[in-house]
Amino acid sequence: MTELAWIENALTGARPQAVAALLRYFRDLDRAEEAFQEACLRAMKSWPVNGPPRDPAAWLIFVGRNATLDHLRRDSRNTALPDEERISDLEDVEADMAERLDDAHYRDDILRLMFVCCHPDLPATQQVALALRIVSGLSVREIASAFLVNEKAMEQRITRAKRRVSQANIPFAAPDAAERATRLGAVAAMLYLVFNEGYSASGGADMVRASLCEEAIRLARLLLRLFPAEPEIMGLLALMLLQHARSKARVDAEGNAVLLDDQDRNLWNRSQIDEGLALVEKALRHRAPGVYQVQAAIAALHARAAKPEDTDWEEIDLLYQMLERLQPSPVITLNRSVAISKMNGAQSALDLIAPLAERLSGYFYYHGVRGAYLSELGRAGEAREAFGRAIALARTPAEAAHIRQHLDKLSKKNSA
Repeated sequence: MTELAWIENALTGARPQAVAALLRYFRDLDRAEEAFQEACLRAMKSWPVNGPPRDPAAWLIFVGRNATLDHLRRDSRNTALPDEERISDLEDVEADMAERLDDAHYRDDILRLMFVCCHPDLPATQQVALALRIVSGLSVREIASAFLVNEKAMEQRITRAKRRVSQANIPFAAPDAAERATRLGAVAAMLYLVFNEGYSASGGADMVRASLCEEAIRLARLLLRLFPAEPEIMGLLALMLLQHARSKARVDAEGNAVLLDDQDRNLWNRSQIDEGLALVEKALRHRAPGVYQVQAAIAALHARAAKPEDTDWEEIDLLYQMLERLQPSPVITLNRSVAISKMNGAQSALDLIAPLAERLSGYFYYHGVRGAYLSELGRAGEAREAFGRAIALARTPAEAAHIRQHLDKLSKKNSA
């Protein structure tokens, strides 16, 4: 890992803890975020020269807090911050900060930050967008991509959410148990969107941005410790683990996407799969199915199959039908079509997704999947047209390269 990559990963990992602590200190979202950004700028200058601190989060909190206080004190001629060299050599101060974070405020700070962003005074779409921006630091472009809206609309949504938090005088205190339960769904949705952003990597060239996936998993574990009997949180964490377990097999040496059937299953992380399977079984024993539990159950069936041909597609189809009832969505139906194609052939899958054409006309995966079915049926011209549409909608070079692989196979098949 390059030095710059290490610093970026450290800043990403420390962000929730640092911003949460700064929010507790300043009780202002914008000021907490600005303090964190100032600390990040100083870290980019200091860490390559002085080496990494023992605890990046403690360093960022200390530097961000004091830098912001220095800005506020300038008019009063109070003492300015020490030189950069002295700030970077925190030693005892940093150790003391880390100790206090570990044994006192850390968990409450993170929860306070998540639940403030997901306050019921905010519309649901603003809750999740604000949490993605404040808690995990996704860019406006990344959040807009997750919501399938343009950047300008998302920027306005986040700005309105911040203004609403400020004007509503939302308390910066950890909510009680009843209030936490009412906001749990929004927090879970936020965490899964963070995970999906890392898994789909719309913000970069890599197919998997491990830091975002791992951050979402870490926060989901924290949420499960607070709600140990909540089956949907068990399902959420299980789903993340089962999907992330396949990350090393999802790309080849050239960085191209590898479909599930073609993945080397020896590369799957068995410890994550075992943990995910145990969580799925524990959640389903509650007999209160929810969307995360059902998705985790689907992922579990894939994880249990030693070979692609061992996959229980009939059970996967039944689970997708249940998911369609719980959360009707054209994307769920599109995913279900894969199971239909495996059981009944490509034509049945095409018939299933045909009514989705208008609603998913701007969705990359719809055209890619449709192209694959058409290619399987020997309808080369229509398949080429569908693949061309998918390439036009690709968000990353990796997505476009994956579709070009299909086009290459189509050309070879026709020339054979």
